[in-house]
Amino acid sequence: MDAAMWEPEAETRPREALERETVEGMRRTLGHALTNPAWRQRLGSVESGDIHSAADWARLRFLTKDELRDAYPFGLACADAGDVWRVHMSSGTTGNPVVNPFTRADVEQWAAVMARCYTAAGVGARDVVQITPSFGLFTGGFGFHYGAERIGAMVVPIGAGRTSLQLQLMRDLGTTVLAAISTYPLRILEVAREERFDLGSLKLRVAILGSEMWSDDLRRLIERELSLTTFDIIGMTETGGPGLGIDCAAREGIHVWEDHYFCEVVDPATGRPRADGEEGELVVSTLTREGLPLIRYRTHDLTRVVSRAPCACGRTHLRLDRLHGRTDDMVIFRGVNFYPRQVESLLLKQPGVGHEYQIVLDRAPGGSDRLALLVEARDGFAEMGLPRLRSDLRQFLNLSPEITLLKEGELPRAPGKAVRVVDRR
Repeated sequence: MDAAMWEPEAETRPREALERETVEGMRRTLGHALTNPAWRQRLGSVESGDIHSAADWARLRFLTKDELRDAYPFGLACADAGDVWRVHMSSGTTGNPVVNPFTRADVEQWAAVMARCYTAAGVGARDVVQITPSFGLFTGGFGFHYGAERIGAMVVPIGAGRTSLQLQLMRDLGTTVLAAISTYPLRILEVAREERFDLGSLKLRVAILGSEMWSDDLRRLIERELSLTTFDIIGMTETGGPGLGIDCAAREGIHVWEDHYFCEVVDPATGRPRADGEEGELVVSTLTREGLPLIRYRTHDLTRVVSRAPCACGRTHLRLDRLHGRTDDMVIFRGVNFYPRQVESLLLKQPGVGHEYQIVLDRAPGGSDRLALLVEARDGFAEMGLPRLRSDLRQFLNLSPEITLLKEGELPRAPGKAVRVVDRR
């Protein structure tokens, strides 16, 4: 399988060379972090020369999101104010936001890894890339923008919302690549139906989607309805935005750019390493970031190492499974553990069910927990499909929620990431 690459030499580096480069990056990152007294206080007496292998790195303490929030705004930053080009930050909906300062080198690094991601998705200079994540403090819009400029593609930087205009521009400008958060294609499909917009008039062939967990079933739905191929991109504010990795046409895992990021998978409860192939929590260290270096950052994302062998596409970097969920979005209801993505997969298998749903947890007057599932469905589903849905929820997830059927469009649409769980307990 021949595949285009943005930086072929780096993307096909032999594993032994990659591992040497990783250790060099660890030493460089640790030395850089220790220039900040706050990092030295966190890490104790360790020095960059103490790192000779990944095992040495694994003895360093984890970094948590709470620590990054507590360091607001620049407590763990390692760049002088005069060297910071711009800041991005998380939403801060559950406390202080995480502020990530970007130096000139950080912006260049971001553009480079995003160029690799675009190229892995088969996107090149002749494409027209429509960027629908927001531009601003959220990293998404700018990351997609820098990468598209780097590969020489035509950029349509429309940002979030205005879906009617999005569709018009896709048609009129000949957009071939959609960059979006994972559930935004669903909104595009809804508006197209409402406005009787001819999706056949579009030239879309690729969608690069991320920022939210999305199931294989949702992936198939988007590809079928929009007649394109999707690619799953990962990254977060803390690591410097999208670009940490992406899957390729082989769909044998998400390629992580190991010359820029070191990934571990650990037991969420004990922090001990998980063997390749075993699911656990993703831990990320940055190897080339300046403004906010990360040393063993616990992401809460659940995944597993698929392979360290070369991919069919020719790339040699580590491959992770698609993110399965988050340790902090697991729902526990009367002793049963499940993830929203599992409910989504069951719903999308039911004919007549829409793609929007919401899980609502609250407490009944007597003190017991109550679980409701709000589902948009077409006429006739109550008689034919509802019994099967109840059966599947019991059989596969051991759940018997109170199911409320709504008409399509009744559930509120969030302006950004979809709100799948409302916990009022």
